[in-house]
Amino acid sequence: MTWVLDLALAGLAIALVLCFIRVLRGPTAHDRVVALDNLSSTVAGLAGVYAIRLGEAIFLDVLIAVALLGFISTVAFARYLERGAHP
Repeated sequence: MTWVLDLALAGLAIALVLCFIRVLRGPTAHDRVVALDNLSSTVAGLAGVYAIRLGEAIFLDVLIAVALLGFISTVAFARYLERGAHP
């Protein structure tokens, strides 16, 4: 079972790197916002898998906080971009 969790952690780490690259190289602000949303979801996934791997429930609190912060920041960025497009 631990090899499955290790494989999941490795896959999520690769996804984290790819999302970070898209944040840096995204041609538009919209691409960056989507990449940041995906980045926060990936970090939440990492916290969840890490919590299962170690058997520590405290990481689930981190998961909830990161997911909530990611959602709020995505909504805020989307509203900002929408207002910037239509003055």
